[in-house]
Amino acid sequence: MKTTFILNGRTTVGFVREGVEEYLSRLRHYLPIETIVLPEVKSVKGLTPSVQMEKEADLTLKHIAPTDHVVLLDEHGKEFRSVELADWLNKRLARNRNLVFVVGGPFGFSRRMKDRADELLSISRLTFSHQMIRLLFLEQLYRACTILKGEPYHHE
Repeated sequence: MKTTFILNGRTTVGFVREGVEEYLSRLRHYLPIETIVLPEVKSVKGLTPSVQMEKEADLTLKHIAPTDHVVLLDEHGKEFRSVELADWLNKRLARNRNLVFVVGGPFGFSRRMKDRADELLSISRLTFSHQMIRLLFLEQLYRACTILKGEPYHHE
């Protein structure tokens, strides 16, 4: 079983990129995690948001197998407290299916991506940039792993 983190476009904000690298490094102590950075959609200025989301879906779906458990990080998804996320993660890992987390582009996900997803997760009811979500989610995933191991990172 492996965990994959799919990103639409590079992380261009320096401090976010550093944070993403830090938490990916930490997570590798707990999970086999792979990151796939998809190329940004070309000629964005002439595209409507729906066309851009469809092009992103084309690129993303190439990296998803039919048996993968796909989780989209989406503002309309289910919200958890950190301890609840740890429990959720533990249950998903026990299923022994590849777990694929996808961060969409600036407009979110197309209907086709949502139809393929097994679940939608939200980090917060607040709106964050698609780049910030990368860092925030990886920190929460790391926190969930430390909770599952009983390590002192999380304080309740």
